[in-house]
Amino acid sequence: MKNDLDKGAMRLDKWLWAARFFKTRALAQKHIELGRVQVNGSKVKNSKNISAGDTIDLTLNSLPYKIKVLALNHQRRPAPEARLLYEEDMKTAAEREAQKLLDQASRITAAYPDGRPTKRDRRQLDKAKRDSWM
Repeated sequence: MKNDLDKGAMRLDKWLWAARFFKTRALAQKHIELGRVQVNGSKVKNSKNISAGDTIDLTLNSLPYKIKVLALNHQRRPAPEARLLYEEDMKTAAEREAQKLLDQASRITAAYPDGRPTKRDRRQLDKAKRDSWM
């Protein structure tokens, strides 16, 4: 019961949920257990208490986040208020944006960016292949 009354510390999984990095606390707990979340450079458990000033390294959807905890909030609030709970490292944010652009570009250059070819498209591809052999 001490953790509920202590305003200077908060469970890591609850903070990640309140800061809107995860939709549920269960998802936050799963990511922590899988080692995708580190606090101050070390792997932690769900029940790790964090406080203002801690640094959280998070990998979410294969994208890196480096976050400095500015404040604690024991309730899940709207997104604009949740963004006030942390400050993001600009270098990591730039890396993440570059990775997103790279992923987007790789999807465009995929063999079938619009999905599988239709029967008509497949016939045209086969015809083009046959013509190139002759």
